[in-house]
Amino acid sequence: MTQDLHAGLSHRIHLVTGKGGVGRTTVAAALATLAAQRGKRVLVCEIGDPEGGPSPLGRLFGREQLTPDPEPLGPERLFGCHVWATRGHELFAHSVVPAGPLIRTALRSKTLRKFVAAVPSLYELGVFFHLLTLLKETREDGAPQHEVIVADMPATGQTLALTSLPEILLDALPDGPIPRYMREGQSYLNDPAQCAAWVVTLPEILPVTEAEELIEGLRATHVQPAGVFLNRVPEDPFDAEERAALEELLAREEIHGELAFRRTSLARDARRRLVEASDLPVVELPDHPDLSANDTDALQKALVARLGERLDRSPS
Repeated sequence: MTQDLHAGLSHRIHLVTGKGGVGRTTVAAALATLAAQRGKRVLVCEIGDPEGGPSPLGRLFGREQLTPDPEPLGPERLFGCHVWATRGHELFAHSVVPAGPLIRTALRSKTLRKFVAAVPSLYELGVFFHLLTLLKETREDGAPQHEVIVADMPATGQTLALTSLPEILLDALPDGPIPRYMREGQSYLNDPAQCAAWVVTLPEILPVTEAEELIEGLRATHVQPAGVFLNRVPEDPFDAEERAALEELLAREEIHGELAFRRTSLARDARRRLVEASDLPVVELPDHPDLSANDTDALQKALVARLGERLDRSPS
């Protein structure tokens, strides 16, 4: 049975993932903006090294960089931050060894950071712990500081490395502080009532194949996929009879516009494949050939409007 889009968007935690270059950062920013417009206190975060160059997520809100600490992004109730492995290592170290500034200084040395990045699971452990800390933040009245958290996750392989981390470490380390925090993280990320994963893809053969594999991988790591965003779908002005007539014509001769026509066929095939393979809602996001990739503000507004329209049409 097709799951309900409304239910998917009502979760507290949204993990937005997909193949590189499919537009997941733009989708994550649009989801966060829409939730803030609808009255929620929202944190949108990206994962990586804040010193590694300009922030793709920050640029959608007019900033070159985001910091590891949540800061206002401009729209009311919307905050952003960088989930950083080094910050997670610091927080974890402080939770088990009260050594303060010495640990901070050691963990921020470039040599140690390179070493940590090269050791399997240590990088993911830092990211996991920083994200867990943000999830646990509360206000004075005990309510969650962030009513909605939208994470712009890394590409497919790194996302699955993060979602599989708790099981891997719990198998290797059954006792101690790390397993305790892994179980706590699982109570958020493996709870289908709190956490939803959204897969972003393009209406092309290879991205759709990778999206199908990613959905299977998320389910294998006990993170519930809530839906698929099929991005940059071209407008299809033809009905079934017109498409059949065009197919007959193209079989006889070459005509201008064939490539654009084929793109609409690919988009229909992609949607059918995703629905049949995943049994998830597929939200089509239109292509905007009139806007360039640098028109981030216009693209963002168009996407937020499309998501809001799609959500309002879904049963609540």
